[in-house]
Amino acid sequence: MKGRLSRAPSVSGAAASCHRSDLRLLLGVMGAPLAPVHVSPTYALPHLSIKDTPIETSSAQYILQQYTAASGGLKLLSSIRNAYAMGKVRMVASEFETATRVIKNHSATKDAEPGGFVLWQMAPGMWYVELAVGGSKVRAGCNGKLVWRHTPWLGANAAKGPVRPLRRALQGLDPLTTASMFSDAQCIGEKKVNGEDCFILKLCADPQTLKARSEGPAEIIRHPKDGASYMEDSHLTRIQSGVGGDAVYWETSINSSIDDYRPVEGVMIAHSGRSVVNLFRFGEVASHQNQDGGGVDHRGSGF
Repeated sequence: MKGRLSRAPSVSGAAASCHRSDLRLLLGVMGAPLAPVHVSPTYALPHLSIKDTPIETSSAQYILQQYTAASGGLKLLSSIRNAYAMGKVRMVASEFETATRVIKNHSATKDAEPGGFVLWQMAPGMWYVELAVGGSKVRAGCNGKLVWRHTPWLGANAAKGPVRPLRRALQGLDPLTTASMFSDAQCIGEKKVNGEDCFILKLCADPQTLKARSEGPAEIIRHPKDGASYMEDSHLTRIQSGVGGDAVYWETSINSSIDDYRPVEGVMIAHSGRSVVNLFRFGEVASHQNQDGGGVDHRGSGF
């Protein structure tokens, strides 16, 4: 995560406390982020037709058909009822930015916290994940009707709005859910990712979904997502401090590269990856950056 909370390095106790705060902030953001849109538990390849269909939409549908075929085919992917994945992770706060200067963590490799995750999935639409790093753990799950998360320092809470898939499952571990999520996306162009030309599929949560996900003084302003082999998404929340008070805006962006695809029982699964998270509070202390790799039995750096 791009950032490190301010700390008093001359006092070892204060430094240790701030380090725990950094780790908890990273885990809170990266432990169980959800996709921006609801995904149907049953998925069928979109029917390709150019009649009354914008070229951006028909192009996206064609790309999804090729993606599904390359991942193992719709028949095989649809036959999977249960899945389990585990991996090793490394997490580090690499940079902290204020209004006047940027403080870089020059010992990022030394300060990287090791950990691991496990993910269970069951059709239709049920999952459970545990992520443990540096002695702290985040748990989250979905029974198909309700999504919840638990952290030792905040307790348990349920996600507002419609049920949505776990972002980690979209990072090369669940091709069918990924294809389903982008079924209403539009192809908005191409970009180079690691030297290769890739299509950009874009989707955005609709206003009704954003309203359903808002709670009390916290209002979700927008949540777009681009993908799918390289994923970018951002989440903007406005928090109103009392009647007539000033609003505070929090923006979180996550960029993930997915790597090392290998077949597992006929399905192409990513075995590594890396994510960079930027957390920004408008008008005050800024951001944190997390390096995230991921996948099945992955020993490389990241989450």
